[in-house]
Amino acid sequence: MKVALIYNENKIDPNDVINVFGMTTKEHYSKKAVERVAQALEKGGHTVKVVEGDIHLADELREFMPKVVAGETPGMVFNMAYGIQGQNRYTHVPAMMEMLGIPYIGSGPAGHAIVQDKVMTKIVLQKNNIPTPGFWVFRTPEDIHDDLVFPVIVKPKLESTSMGMEVVYNWDDLRAAVRVQIEKFQQDILVEQFISGREFAVGVIGNHPSVDIFPIVEINLGHPDQIQTIDDKKKKGGVDKTCPAKLSKEKAEEMRQMCIKAFGCLGLNDYSRVDFRMDKDENLYILELNSMASLGLGGSLFYAAKTAGYTYESLINKILDVAVIRYFGSPIQHNGTETDLTQPLRVVARTYLRGHLQSIKDTLRDFVNLNTHVYNQEHVNQLGRIISKRLRHLGFDEQVYRENDVGDFHYFRNHSESENDVLIISHLDTHYGPDDLINYHENNDKILGSGIAESKGGLAVMLGALHALRFAKKLRKIRCAILLTTDDSLGGRYSKRFVNEYSKKSKYIIGLKSGSKDGGIITTCYGRSDYQIRFTAVGDQSDSDIRGIIPVLAKKLHALEKISKNEDDYRLRTTSVVAKGSHGHTPNYATLSLTCVYQTEKLGETLDSKIRSIMKKREEGSKKLDVAIHKIQTRPPVLEEPSDTEFYNKVEELAKKHDMKIKKHCQIVSSDISNVPIELPALDGFGPLGHYYRSPKEYIIHDSILDRAALLSSVLYKCAEK
Repeated sequence: MKVALIYNENKIDPNDVINVFGMTTKEHYSKKAVERVAQALEKGGHTVKVVEGDIHLADELREFMPKVVAGETPGMVFNMAYGIQGQNRYTHVPAMMEMLGIPYIGSGPAGHAIVQDKVMTKIVLQKNNIPTPGFWVFRTPEDIHDDLVFPVIVKPKLESTSMGMEVVYNWDDLRAAVRVQIEKFQQDILVEQFISGREFAVGVIGNHPSVDIFPIVEINLGHPDQIQTIDDKKKKGGVDKTCPAKLSKEKAEEMRQMCIKAFGCLGLNDYSRVDFRMDKDENLYILELNSMASLGLGGSLFYAAKTAGYTYESLINKILDVAVIRYFGSPIQHNGTETDLTQPLRVVARTYLRGHLQSIKDTLRDFVNLNTHVYNQEHVNQLGRIISKRLRHLGFDEQVYRENDVGDFHYFRNHSESENDVLIISHLDTHYGPDDLINYHENNDKILGSGIAESKGGLAVMLGALHALRFAKKLRKIRCAILLTTDDSLGGRYSKRFVNEYSKKSKYIIGLKSGSKDGGIITTCYGRSDYQIRFTAVGDQSDSDIRGIIPVLAKKLHALEKISKNEDDYRLRTTSVVAKGSHGHTPNYATLSLTCVYQTEKLGETLDSKIRSIMKKREEGSKKLDVAIHKIQTRPPVLEEPSDTEFYNKVEELAKKHDMKIKKHCQIVSSDISNVPIELPALDGFGPLGHYYRSPKEYIIHDSILDRAALLSSVLYKCAEK
């Protein structure tokens, strides 16, 4: 099942809201805690996307969540977002999910709104004859309540996690405490009868009629008049706890029944925590309910769940299960929630990758921030050495091909047989010069940087997939080879013979360029021809002037522009024009560089003929020119052959198991698979999803790193099937 895990940051980014106003939330989960829950869900066999609960939320979910109206299997939202700002913050994400029509775990907007308002909670409890301490509401410090009896506890009525709580014993201290809290929290203040005695926390999970109560947790305060403050809760592990609490069977059962009744009459769903005090006479009072009980390792809910026999992973998946049953009437069929290697590879791989996502991103950052321009051999070779070290650690042997004009080629194998199950092809070079480099940086769901989509994201995905396979003890079962070239920016000028040679020794060939942002796998790509055209004035040019070579160039560029106007299956671009003169004279020779990409070989031949005709044509009234046309590099177009279709169908089947959408994509930028013999199954685009190749806006989508690495691990293993 697809699960979107929604959280909120601890600070408001002005770009994530329209305006900043009202109370901002003081509650949030750390990124480590969010990743822990995501990893637990991955272990349960789910495909997880972590999304921030801000202004971009609807767009993120539109892209990720299945379209049930189109017949797709429903997804779920696992909500960990406490809201960003304003009142009733717990209600914000659930209300959006109701509007968007997306199932989600936890209570609905009405349940959250009542429970977050401590005064409303107590009114509902009283109306249902559930014991709760007496209370008074202060709107100003000067409010008068003749029936108030000390000691009392003072707290803002709309906050949680013990914010602002204080016990007072007289009117002067009470008015001072109310004044401070009104100023700080800008809301009414709840003043509640303080119950001296023992304190308990009880976890609730399920929905009517099947509501389970976890073993009761006692908060060991040390003294009947002590309370648990926000500072106590923030300490590692929190206050000392005992579970199960030392209570008589009758008293424990009374507490359980009070929880079930309160959970129902307040309209809560899926899970909650109920806080109690018990006085010296063993009278029980519900203080409040938390409709978004902490899922932290030190929280009372998990503490109780452990006593009940849950692991952290099984607790998280149980919460998801009860929500699924509430919506759809039947639970999810899990593959297990522990990372055991008997689970399907997709589950083991995703679990591993989720736990190592930050490490993969750190590797990607190092790759992107290294300027590997095609002629920067030092940095290209440095990147090769970095990857070589990682691959040797994974059991790959290496063969290095030294090159003079570009960086060294690298060929790796993890076996000694004559045939590879699969050959992975990528490149180390980029076209970015020293002044063009855009460093790695993240922007919402995107990661930007030079070469990140074209090659470097794919290299990081490859390493992640191989590490996941090794973790799953599957890597040695795959006869895997990897070819890393260094001349992709030059159209594979030097490496095409290596691509051809090693492809012939492989059953399947995979390229690591980025997939299109709609999930594309490259089944076809354009061919490419690069031209360098030299014009030289003939004869005595001592009298050359502005009427010489410059007007000729202008006319030829205009002619090229005319054939570029109706580009459907090709692209023709002038990449540079350089005109110079000898000994300070007006230019009498020039060099023109062109790049032409085309969908079919026949179209490439037609364009070649047109280019040569334009360049050779003698312009009327112009001086005679020598024209030398050099086709300096070429890659043939890739058409989808039956073997490619069969391979794509296998990939598509695996993608469905990953709850991942893919589609066939035609890539305009040429690829190394252009040099693979046409009878061999070859697909490209297994890198992360991205866009804007070779531009300052080049990016990949953050979550696609994990998705594509998980998919690639499954595809590599599939390639090894006999």
